[in-house]
Amino acid sequence: MNIILVSSRWAGPRNIYLGGRQLLLLLVLVFALMSGAVIGVQYALLRFAPQDLARELNDHLPVKLDRQAYERNSLDALAVRLGQMQARIQRLDALGGRLVKLTGMNPSEFQFDQPPAQGGPLVNPGSLSQATLSDQLKALSGLVSDRSDKLTALQTLLMQNQLKRELLPSSAPIRDVVYTSNFGWRIDPFTGKNAMHEGVDFMAEAGTPFYASAGGVVVYAAMHPQYGNMVEIDHGNDIVTRYAHASRLFVKVGQVVRAGDKLGEVGSTGRSTGNHLHFEVRYKGMAQNPVRFLQTS
Repeated sequence: MNIILVSSRWAGPRNIYLGGRQLLLLLVLVFALMSGAVIGVQYALLRFAPQDLARELNDHLPVKLDRQAYERNSLDALAVRLGQMQARIQRLDALGGRLVKLTGMNPSEFQFDQPPAQGGPLVNPGSLSQATLSDQLKALSGLVSDRSDKLTALQTLLMQNQLKRELLPSSAPIRDVVYTSNFGWRIDPFTGKNAMHEGVDFMAEAGTPFYASAGGVVVYAAMHPQYGNMVEIDHGNDIVTRYAHASRLFVKVGQVVRAGDKLGEVGSTGRSTGNHLHFEVRYKGMAQNPVRFLQTS
């Protein structure tokens, strides 16, 4: 490159010849001067600009990093909520299984450990936004809490009903033996007169075990002049059962028994003509027909 310089102070023009190497050095020099100018302007803006402008520039730099951190934290929060929902669903499944057993329904009809079957054609598929997914999780969490409270209340009621049934004298005190003397008026075997029989009699051999007809607390276990060796159990709700004429007793006063616990053995103590078990059910002190309570009557 040939550069011609002309000036009034010079006697004539001057020529400057620039070869390839000189041009390259000139371009590098120009680029360095421009870069230095840009850096100087930015420094001046950040150093001497008003405080609000400097803050705005500084805040604008990490916007992308802040957005990524926000999205990552949001995903972590959704993952935690999803884990909590899965745990609550598992508890609901366990509660549903217990309710099936309490109600006596067929467990195969309510398989809580299996996901529900779903299907159908794919129509207008779309993606969920993070906000929409968060709203749906929040709504689902509220529904799960509501269902959990209601199912727990239902379980409590069912357990109370089951407990009441277990405290009713519904099972026969002697197994595989039918009663031989009914409840009601009959001819007394000792006096020959018409008298009220306030229970039912189960004829059995001496030593045959007899059992609690329902759960309760033993309130009497001793010899009685009329009943002989007798056990009396309080089942709550003003219901009491009596087991009389035993040869041996295996329980004592204050003992808590469950339905089917062994109370004693059949005998012929007290006012009795032979080996048998006299069984009574009383409600508020009044004798009731035990057959009304016994499921196997």
